[in-house]
Parts: sequence; structure tokens; C-alpha cells
Amino acid sequence: MCGIIGVSKPAGNAIIETYDGLMMLQHRGQDSAGIVTFDENKFCEQRGAGLVIDIFTQKNIANLTGRFGLGHCRYTTAGNSESLEEAQPFFVNAPFGIFLIHNGNLTNTNELRDRIQNTYRRHLRTDSDTEVLLNVFADKIYQELKAAPKRSDVDTVFAATKKLMKRVTGAYSVISLIDKVGLFAFRDPYGIRPLVFGKKKTTKGTEWIFASEDVAIKTLGYEVVRDVNPGEAILITKDGEMISQQCAEGKLFPCIFEYIYLARPDSMLNEISVYKTRLRMGSSLAKQIKAANLEIDSVMPVPDSGRPIALQISQDLGIKYREGLVKNRYIGRTFIMPGQSQRQKSIRRKLNTIELEFRNRNILLVDDSIVRGNTMKKIIEMCRAAGAKKVYVASGAPPVRNPDVYGVDIPTRSELVAHNLSEKEVCRVIGADALFYQKVEDLVEAARAGNPTVDGFHTGMFDGKYPTPEVTEELLQKVEFEGRGAQTNGKISLPNI
Repeated sequence: MCGIIGVSKPAGNAIIETYDGLMMLQHRGQDSAGIVTFDENKFCEQRGAGLVIDIFTQKNIANLTGRFGLGHCRYTTAGNSESLEEAQPFFVNAPFGIFLIHNGNLTNTNELRDRIQNTYRRHLRTDSDTEVLLNVFADKIYQELKAAPKRSDVDTVFAATKKLMKRVTGAYSVISLIDKVGLFAFRDPYGIRPLVFGKKKTTKGTEWIFASEDVAIKTLGYEVVRDVNPGEAILITKDGEMISQQCAEGKLFPCIFEYIYLARPDSMLNEISVYKTRLRMGSSLAKQIKAANLEIDSVMPVPDSGRPIALQISQDLGIKYREGLVKNRYIGRTFIMPGQSQRQKSIRRKLNTIELEFRNRNILLVDDSIVRGNTMKKIIEMCRAAGAKKVYVASGAPPVRNPDVYGVDIPTRSELVAHNLSEKEVCRVIGADALFYQKVEDLVEAARAGNPTVDGFHTGMFDGKYPTPEVTEELLQKVEFEGRGAQTNGKISLPNI
């Protein structure tokens, strides 16, 4: 999960909207950020570690000139979270000169890396799969230029993208700046990670924007056109013309974790309201809780993404809603922090209790999900210390039992509290008096109700059903092995699959 944005303006400077849009997507990544602009003569670039607001000063923003802009905020799922070299955008100088940003994870990175280094004879400087993707893209363009030198640059780029989609597997939403061509975006054939585009008509021509979530588009005053389709590529030429081609047969299987946690509640993804989905998740959980016939004094969210779910549970059960946990908004999202120790240290700093809401009461805590279990265990301890008699827990998501291979930091089954444990055993581990998990079928229905035309959802982290055919048990074991290596900061050479 990362935040990506691309802006094309027929006249004027793209930096302000690129920066402001990236601020709207900061929740999608806090490790590093980067912006590049292009004025048809030169690229201007600034990257740094940390938050967008800390990296980009008035001085360096003034140096980022051009009518095209790319922005990226990074959440590390591949490579080294501490390496500034792995901050995006990435660049290759031939052919054309290409800057590229990417949200997602590739599943055949090692195979592609070997091919790039041993067949393409290209040098890679980082462990990032984005650099791998960029070099595959550049090589496909080079091969198409050789095969048909008289073909237009536009047709060449689309032809290269068709070849890329046959070679690259996994999840990828991509925006690139290509010298002499324009702003170019494409989405993997399953549409796993989100990508939306919009436009704004001005007296000087049409302005275009691509972003991970439509909230960035609407906030900047653009009209949302639609989601980029699975397997589709869209070019905004240097003259401002929009050209679209279907580069691979597409089926829409978005990651359902976007609707549970990753996306902002005010976003629409694949024509599905994130907020409404979370409300429907609350209604399905309320039925389970009602059947348990528990004595509950108040329903309380774990802020922030658990709030809509808790509100709906409260309404459906007729039990009062209370805010008993106060969030320090200057602490980043715990789930996306790199490293287990950092996550654990941040939990107590992130939340504080309003003791009056807990004293001698039976509390139903509602969270979006329980992944590693560390956060919920600590919160339950805090609730009991504040005087709660009983602490019941409801999770908006089903038990997370499997790794995610498409760009969410769920790398190893050993880290997952629900792996190889029953729901009763998880309840005991986290210290709750009762635990209610969302059912997979109810979760899918909550999302699908917003758009019945969706082909399906990526629910592999819950039920082991992954949309792309290359995800086998062999690959999952490889991911497990890589994840253990990352935990020890070791570099492990793995066989290709």
C-alpha cells in the first residue's frame, strides 16, 4: 500500500496540486515521499524520508517546476524501509527518460530481477520491486522501438505495456512520466490496488489527474471520471489529449482490505463507498453480537477506522455509543509502521483512556481488524486498568490467517495471531471476555452491495483464495521465507518460481 498521484496541466505549474494531493494520501504511507516534475525540457526531483510535510519546504517546492507532476508516499512492503535510495519515483534515462511510481507488490520479482540482470544486462541499485518493474517497462519499450522504429512513440508505449502485462504478475497500479510522450498510467489485469483519474476543464485546456483514491481528486477540485480499469493503460499526451487502450483482458478483484482499513472513509473505490461498506460491516456483526445475548453497557470504537463499524453496531443493537479511547493524532498508523518493536512501542503512546467511560462497565470494543494481536491486547489491558468489568471485542475483518502478497504488510503466518488458532483461542490470547469476527461471506457482501458488477475480491489473507493464478502454496512458503529474512535484516537469495 502506497499513495500515488500524477498531474497534467496544459499551462502552469503542477507542483502545488501534486503536493496537496500527496498530503491527501499520506495515510497510505509514512516511510518516505518523493515528487518529480517535468516541463518537457528537464525533470526536477525531490525525495526524502518521513512525512510529506517534513520533506517538502517552501524552498525546494519552488524548484519543482513543470506542467507534469508525479508524487509518491511510501509504505514499505518490499525492499528496505530505511533506504532513501528506495524512495520513489524511480528513474531510467533510456529509452526516452522515464520516471515511475508504483503501488502494489509483484509476485515474480526474483524471476524478473534475474532476467533484467542476466538477459537485459541492466544494473539494479535497490531491492525494490518498483525498480524491477521500471526496468521491465523500459526494456519492453526498447524492444518495441527496435521491432518497429517507424511506429509512433505513443503506439510504442502501449505495445510495450501489453508485453509487460504478459510478463509481470502480482498487483501494480502505476503512474509514469515519459519524456516526449506524456503522463502514462496503467493498472494490473485484476485491479487489485486502486487507481482513479479525473479532469478539470479550464480556459487553457483540460487538466488531468491520477490518484490512489478519489478523495485527492475531489479535494483539488477535479471531476472524477472513473477508476482505471483492470488491464487498462491511459496516456495524457504532452498536448493534453487522453488516449486509452485495453492492454490485457481484465477482471476486477480489488483488495478487500482497502475497504476495511487502508482507504479513507470518504473515498469511493471501484464505485464502492468505503464508508457505506464499513456501515454494512457493522450491521452484519451486530447480528452475531445480538445472538450472544451479552450484557453490554456501551459500544466503543478503536479510532479511527473502527468508528463507522461501531456506530452501526450501536444503532442496530440500541446500545449507547461512547468514545473512551483518545487518539494522539501525531502518531502514525500503527499497522503500517515498519518493524514489530516500533509498532508495540507506539500503541501506548497512540491511545489514552477516558476512565469515566470504563469504570464498572461492560464494554464492546470495535476495531477494523486484528492482525498481529499486539494492539488489541494492549488496548484491552488499558481498558481493564481504567476499570472495565468486561471487555468484549468485535473485529470488522475475519481472522487474518495468511500472508498478503499484493502490497499489505502481512508477510509471515507466524506473525498472525489467528494463524493455527481458533477464535476462542485468539480471544484468550488477547485477553478479551468474548470475541466476534466478521464472516468472510458477510464482508464480501458488504463491499459488493456497493457495486454488484465487481467480479470478486481479494480475500486471500482470510481464506487463502488469491485472485492471480501464480499464488500457490510454493510461492506463499517463499514469501514466508523472505519475511523471516527481513525480520532479521538478512539478505536471502531465493530460487525463482
